[in-house]
Amino acid sequence: MTIPLRLGYKASAEQFGPGELLDFAVLAEEVGFDSVFVSDHLQPWLHDGGHAPASVPLLGALGARTSRVLIGTSVLTPTFRYNPTVIAQEFATLGALYPGRVILGVGTGEALNEANLGFAWPDPPERFQRLKEALGLIDRLWSEERVSFHGTFYTTRNVTIYDRPDERVPVYIGAAGPAATRLAGRIADGFITTSGKKPELYTDTLLPALDEGLRKEGRTRDDIDTLMEVKVSLADTLEEGREKTRFWAPLALSPDEKMGTDDPIEMQRLGDALPIERAASRFIVSDDPDEHVERIAWYVEQGFRHLVFHDPGHDQEAFLRRYGAEILPRLRERFGA
Repeated sequence: MTIPLRLGYKASAEQFGPGELLDFAVLAEEVGFDSVFVSDHLQPWLHDGGHAPASVPLLGALGARTSRVLIGTSVLTPTFRYNPTVIAQEFATLGALYPGRVILGVGTGEALNEANLGFAWPDPPERFQRLKEALGLIDRLWSEERVSFHGTFYTTRNVTIYDRPDERVPVYIGAAGPAATRLAGRIADGFITTSGKKPELYTDTLLPALDEGLRKEGRTRDDIDTLMEVKVSLADTLEEGREKTRFWAPLALSPDEKMGTDDPIEMQRLGDALPIERAASRFIVSDDPDEHVERIAWYVEQGFRHLVFHDPGHDQEAFLRRYGAEILPRLRERFGA
């Protein structure tokens, strides 16, 4: 199959309460976006002004209030605070309610969302192995009538997921390194990563790792959805566009700086210490719609066919209406819908 170009909206649960976030997500469908992906956090990046509505009930409400957009998580961690058997049940239910529209996006997680529940925060290799085992268990629960499983990390005894959709829920794997990216190429329906890093990370590391994983299973890029979360800040002036990114300064922290941090107050302190230039560097900051299109086009040209746009500002309605009117049509005209 050939994956068509899709243009989506990132509903930032770190920044908005559930009612407000739901309204923005519904508006995204109205103004022409193809998908809505919700972040999943127990605790937000920032303590002051932060939010953390739960993703699964939000997706249930979003599915009921929309009719067309794909809806999913970007990303949820099915390995610590969520047991993978429960995730299999919840997303089977969502898939049955909204056939063909639900996507389960998963990742290896971060301490901010997991460690405060009493989990010892393991090194990346263990988190990766937990994710592999969790996805294998979810696959069995969606494929088999009755499952008993005794793995290294999870145990399930005599479990049936009684309500499953006719069309299986696709699983996308979020990754920022080669190991998880290769896994996505081997077993996933989609691959998720984020924009604003050095171009060589995508061209020399992630995409070759994705292709390696695909080849191992006899697959090609046409067999997987390639999703890029594109961070954008379109404003009337460059200064306004840069200032909008300040709330999201923690995104500019390196994995070493943030992955072991489990306190939003400390995460906020680390982010506040960064210069605005570093925060803005993760975003396409411009007051020119044509520049946005050109810089977004680079990701399409590298092979990403599903672009999910994340705006850092508080006025999400203005962003959605402007992107829907000025950016999405130009991208569709250039690359096809």
